[in-house]
Amino acid sequence: MIKNHIIYNCYLDWSFDLERAEGSYLWTRNGQQLIDFTSGWNTTNLGWNHPEVAEALVSQVKKNTYAPMWTADAAQNEYAALLTAALPAPLTAVGRATGGTEANEMAIKTARVFTGRNKIVGFQETYHGQSVSTLAIGFPGPPVHDFVQLTYPQTYRTDKSPERVLQEFADELERVLSTREVAALFTEAGIITGWGSTYVAPSGYLPLVRKLTEQYGTLMILDEVGTGFSRCGALFGLELGGITPDIVTFAKAISNGTAPIGAMVTRDDIAEATLAKSILLSTFGWTPVACAVALRTLHIHQRDKVWEKAKRDGAHIMNRLKSELGDHPKVGDIRGIGMEIGIDIVKNTSTKEHDAATVEKIVQQAFKRNLHIVCDHHSNIQLMPPLTIERATLDEGLTRLIESIKAIG
Repeated sequence: MIKNHIIYNCYLDWSFDLERAEGSYLWTRNGQQLIDFTSGWNTTNLGWNHPEVAEALVSQVKKNTYAPMWTADAAQNEYAALLTAALPAPLTAVGRATGGTEANEMAIKTARVFTGRNKIVGFQETYHGQSVSTLAIGFPGPPVHDFVQLTYPQTYRTDKSPERVLQEFADELERVLSTREVAALFTEAGIITGWGSTYVAPSGYLPLVRKLTEQYGTLMILDEVGTGFSRCGALFGLELGGITPDIVTFAKAISNGTAPIGAMVTRDDIAEATLAKSILLSTFGWTPVACAVALRTLHIHQRDKVWEKAKRDGAHIMNRLKSELGDHPKVGDIRGIGMEIGIDIVKNTSTKEHDAATVEKIVQQAFKRNLHIVCDHHSNIQLMPPLTIERATLDEGLTRLIESIKAIG
């Protein structure tokens, strides 16, 4: 769709002109006030236009707004120190990026140089960025040379037990890695946040991937663009599996949507061995303004232990949805981790057949009820409310969502 000279990658009924935003609310140019259940797809985790983050931006603009890549502004140094201190000890070297696509491109280059291998393993229908390479990791399309897409070991659309799903996945992954041709495996922290499926892997998924990648000399790249910064009930998703990847990438909520910034973090030995050939350059990577707001954002997450509230509210959402929609004939599944929750809409619960038309209608119904939600245009509604949302507002949003689903059922 083209509107006002802008190319939109969405449907007409989804688009609206955003007038302003604050906390858990959006206002359209037509004066409609919406409760937001998207956080801009896991970007404004601390709520829209957080005042403390905005204050950090204004303060930094008065000091300095840019630093070329052969220098480092004080804000960059301070943020690099705080970010790496929050991660497991081996992850101490940071590549400065403008967003998730660039951070994941840096990770691909680094892994290939370090291992001397070319193949990259990812999962079908996952999202890691907009470049040709990052799309090839999981975009559903023709195979791309040196990119291998595996089936994600989700536990919903299968009659197999979680244990069987995990074992069959382990067998397939070992078969692929045992060739010792794979430079790196890309994964999220046990849940798919990109493309909107919200599929959840069986318990033990992350430790299994870590074990097999180490065994066959493959680097494990954990994409925390969607799972990081308290979204899943921990500051970072890697904590959920108790693992340390070789490389971790961040973006989106890293600055709470205030400025473009991404990060690739790896071990010192990997960085030292690859920096001459991986060429981690970015004209606008880590501007002082972006670092200042990222610094304040991380301080807020740590000070307020936002992940604890996300864990509590996530459990509340799951309990209420299962209580009021658990026996709905169009609801096939309710799944998620923390405040990353999916509602799978089906034609009937016995076949679990996708129902794209109905899921679109639910999004439109919710909009009429002043609730902003998004779906995968296939079957799944992905709920990602701001983590700072007040319980009364959260419950009102859930009421509007449940009414919207029942209205079409």
